[in-house]
Amino acid sequence: MPQVTLTVNGKTSTVEVEGRTLLVELLREKLRLTGTHVGCDTSQCGACVVHVDGDSVKSCTMLALQADGATVTTIEGLAKPDGTLHPMQEAFREYHALQCGFCTPGMVMSAIDLVQKHPQGLSEKEIREGLEGNLCRCTGYHNIVKAIAAAQDVMHGRRSELQPAAE
Repeated sequence: MPQVTLTVNGKTSTVEVEGRTLLVELLREKLRLTGTHVGCDTSQCGACVVHVDGDSVKSCTMLALQADGATVTTIEGLAKPDGTLHPMQEAFREYHALQCGFCTPGMVMSAIDLVQKHPQGLSEKEIREGLEGNLCRCTGYHNIVKAIAAAQDVMHGRRSELQPAAE
C-alpha cells in the first residue's frame, strides 16, 4: 500500500493509504481530525475545505496521495497553543455567523484564504462572490459576510482587535 507523508497542523505524519483515499478521509479517519466535515462528497458544498500549502482546497475531491509532501492546515490547526482563536474564528463567534455549525469549518477556512489573497480589503459584494463555493442552509449568509469583513481588518493589521458586533 502506498504511503503519504504530510505535515498537518504542524505535525508530520506518514500514513499508509489506498490510492483511492481522499484527503478528507485521511484527515478524519486516519488522523482523527474530525473538524473537517463531509457534506456532499461532490465538491459543491465547501464543508470540507482545508488549506494545502496555503491555498483552500475541497478535501473531498483531492486524493490523499496528491497531498504527499504538502503542508495541510485544518480548522483544528488555526487556534494558538494557548487556545486563542484565529481572528476569523473569533469574528464568526462574535458576529453569530453560524447556526448548526456544520458548514462553519469549511466556511472559516475559505474565508481566511479569501482575505489573505486580498490585502487591499474586500467589499461585501466581493466577500459574497468569494464564498460562492461554500453553502450554508441555515444562516442566510448576512452574519457570515459581516464576520469576514470584521476579521479582514484584524488580519491585515488595520485594527488591533475585532470590532464588536452591534447589539
